[in-house]
Amino acid sequence: MDPIVLAGLRKTGLATARRHLFLCPGPDCCSRETGLATWEHVKRRLKEAGVPAMRTKAECLRVCAGGPWLVVYPEGVWYGGVTPERFERILTEHLLGGVPVREWIAATADLNGAGSIDCASAV
Repeated sequence: MDPIVLAGLRKTGLATARRHLFLCPGPDCCSRETGLATWEHVKRRLKEAGVPAMRTKAECLRVCAGGPWLVVYPEGVWYGGVTPERFERILTEHLLGGVPVREWIAATADLNGAGSIDCASAV
């Protein structure tokens, strides 16, 4: 394998990751300023907490309202309105504790065919 590609794959944390987080920082679902503040917070807190997760700034998750949007795989949990403050609870309860924050789940889709949208959820 190309050594540059191999170095890139190692940098992702792929070998040890247990989750992959995607965050849309706007500008369609929220202000770009709000979205990028959340993105920077997520990056910093994952590292500080030692969470074995990859993270991707998704730019658009096609919801275009109620953001910033955070999707956590492998569970396929979709959270809307994720601020740095909300992320702290998601980090503690979901990423570290293994229990998604139920009242903030807008949808679930584990990519194995099990998906649902919770229209009653507070976004």
